[in-house]
Amino acid sequence: MDSLPITREEAVSLLKSMPQANSDMNHYLETEAIMRALAEKFGENIESWGMLGLLHDVDWALTKSDWREHCIKAVEILKEKGFSAEFIENMQSHGYGYNEIPLLKDKKRNTRIQHCLIAAETLTGIIYAYALMKGKKISDMEAKGLKKKFNDKKFAANCSREQVKEIEMAGLSLEDFFTLSIEAVKKIKAQIGLE
Repeated sequence: MDSLPITREEAVSLLKSMPQANSDMNHYLETEAIMRALAEKFGENIESWGMLGLLHDVDWALTKSDWREHCIKAVEILKEKGFSAEFIENMQSHGYGYNEIPLLKDKKRNTRIQHCLIAAETLTGIIYAYALMKGKKISDMEAKGLKKKFNDKKFAANCSREQVKEIEMAGLSLEDFFTLSIEAVKKIKAQIGLE
């Protein structure tokens, strides 16, 4: 999954060519940052993993009102841009297991990159919600505090704890994942409206 058909700038332009909510754009950038950090940790291709994080929800602006098409419309968009079947399958894997997406509900994630993507993109919701609670501050966030919020099922309740725990299937402890993710998001805090 090493050669990418478009640059990061082109990927951002592609996302911005659709009516994106700010919060969604922040989510793509956070997922990209965490995926890049995970790639570095595992000795994988940082650009490819980052691109996967950035574009994993490429069709969200078009499908958020009808989940059945989420991760499905994305296939055509990415094919048209020249992405490989492997990249597209990895993108689609974060929709596996959702009853709302009938075509994907019986599929299972089975590779490290797929477990990383679902864990990363889900954890962004908890990190961002926690930062907002702290007055939009992430600069002093620590894994210990994030873990408390993670264990509080009522906090950011729509973020699946089971999906975040898939990071363990990729060979990383939750604790290490929290630390890595916080550090990754801190690096882009200005871009996503945090301090």
